[in-house]
Amino acid sequence: MKLISRRILLSLLGVTGLGFLVKRWWSRSLEGKDMIQKQFALDFQWQTQEPFLFCVHHYDYYPKGNAQFGPDPKFFQGRDMGQDFSGKDGFRMYHGQEIPGFPVHPHRGFETITIVRKGYVDHADSLGAAGRYGQGDVQWMTAGSGVQHSEMFPLLKQNEENTLELFQIWLNLPQKSKMVTPHFKMFWSEQIPTLDLTLDQDNKKVRLTLIAGQYEGTHALKPPPDSWASQQESDTAIWLLKIEPGGRFEVPKTFKETARSFYVFVGKNAKFNDQVVSEKSGYYVDASQKLTITAQESAIEVLMLQSRPIGEPVVQYGPFVMNTEADIRKTIADYQKTQFGGWPWERHDMFHGPQIRRFAHYPDGRTESPAG
Repeated sequence: MKLISRRILLSLLGVTGLGFLVKRWWSRSLEGKDMIQKQFALDFQWQTQEPFLFCVHHYDYYPKGNAQFGPDPKFFQGRDMGQDFSGKDGFRMYHGQEIPGFPVHPHRGFETITIVRKGYVDHADSLGAAGRYGQGDVQWMTAGSGVQHSEMFPLLKQNEENTLELFQIWLNLPQKSKMVTPHFKMFWSEQIPTLDLTLDQDNKKVRLTLIAGQYEGTHALKPPPDSWASQQESDTAIWLLKIEPGGRFEVPKTFKETARSFYVFVGKNAKFNDQVVSEKSGYYVDASQKLTITAQESAIEVLMLQSRPIGEPVVQYGPFVMNTEADIRKTIADYQKTQFGGWPWERHDMFHGPQIRRFAHYPDGRTESPAG
């Protein structure tokens, strides 16, 4: 007996009124198919989708600090100082010589979003702005027409270890905003919306931290005014999820053209719908399909990056991201001529003293701290 086609079967069942039920069953059976578009392992630098250009997860187990706010020089042996990315002894010096971090370097044409979960970062820039932030704070910097800055990780504690954990994300700017005046703002951890979601009245299983975007009417803090994320049509969201064992989170559907990426950076045997996902793995998913993330025997932590693409040409040359090669050539010439305002600080690896306090000093002379 030949198999009856689905179309003929539904036509016959329509006579009896069962066609609607079968259609509903069929659509549900297809829901979630091909939801995962790409899977990849998480190395030091993570793969991203446009308009996200770059994402890295720094996790360094720095030892006790010395009087120079760096590790004991005995740890420098066997390192490629100035280009230390090896992870020897559980930490990296990066481009730092005494203090770990990234001494003065330029940017143009995009934004940096730095989420510091543990430890502290000292910021200084060519506009005269400065700051120290950490322990859950986020700095969102629009490089725009050009800025030099340094990002150092001073080891402020001399009697205990100085663990540092942070994400740095690069978000492209649309052509109309590439040459705006540089700008940065702080999202202090006390201000960032964090939601504890429950499976039942007594069982909190999910913590959702909103860096950008919104969830069921709760909105993240406003991004800088010239950011692609400030455009409502961009559908930009940056979320951090922590799901306890047995917990689950339903990710709301959005537009099919929205690029949505998930990075499972902590935990084993999580499930995306019915598919078990690997530890330390990344996924591009179809944002228009239903997705339920479930933690099984261990807690999991997930970063989500989401946005509609800008849809413009991208030409990148190191820390410069423009639309054409001619733009890049002009950027290099501008930097050689102006140094994007020069460097007003006494050190290329500028840090802000021994006192453990969080603050931001802006180019207009304002100074703020979490306490106001």
